[in-house]
Amino acid sequence: QVHLVESGGGLVQAGDSLRLSCAVSGGTFRNYALAWFRQAPGKERDFVAAIDWSTDRTYYANSVKGRFTISRDNAKNTGNLQMNSLISEDTALYYCNARRMAPGVPRLSYWGQGTQVTVSS
Repeated sequence: QVHLVESGGGLVQAGDSLRLSCAVSGGTFRNYALAWFRQAPGKERDFVAAIDWSTDRTYYANSVKGRFTISRDNAKNTGNLQMNSLISEDTALYYCNARRMAPGVPRLSYWGQGTQVTVSS
């Protein structure tokens, strides 16, 4: 069973930075694409950023492009989301997602429990 644990959330002021981490255990980390989603109170869970499992190509929501950077450390089985120039609209519960992408195996998806990011203006 794959287990994801997010960390790094907190309360910051507008303009500050935070770095979220997602520790993945229980699977072959290199076979998983990683993504970050966020959910604000009363809203749906939205895509934030993703990094490909084989090419490390990155993808971003327009709202965070140029401010957020997703990365992965295959040696540490960890994904990261560097968030700069935070704004109040970034306030949400941030979730890490790992999706198994290796060929020939079921494409299972796993979620962490979330880490809260609150940006005060």
